[in-house]
Amino acid sequence: MVLEKLPYQLTVCKVSDLSETDVGKQFCFIGRTEEEISVVCKMEEAPGNTIERDDGWRGFRIQGVLDFSMIGILSKLSGILAQCEIGIFAISTYNTDYILVKEENFERALNVLASEGYEVASIPTAG
Repeated sequence: MVLEKLPYQLTVCKVSDLSETDVGKQFCFIGRTEEEISVVCKMEEAPGNTIERDDGWRGFRIQGVLDFSMIGILSKLSGILAQCEIGIFAISTYNTDYILVKEENFERALNVLASEGYEVASIPTAG
């Protein structure tokens, strides 16, 4: 399984509403519940109406499209990192899973996962 490194720093924000969230940007995740609205985006693209934020995240995604019948992928990755006391912030999309770790743990997390047999690659850039 290949893990692709995201080439930018991320922030996790709580916003008052979505009026200042640019969903057209390259990387933007929104989680909305009856209690809050959360946005994960590049640090420099944090919405202006952010109430709280936690900067300094880096991430990687599982390469390719994961079929819904595939069980335990995120659990295995998070378990390996938990054993090394590396906390995660996980995001799942229709196609795949993203794992975010704090900047200071990023290279160590990738090295640990590589030692467990995962291939680590950079996301191909356009053009």
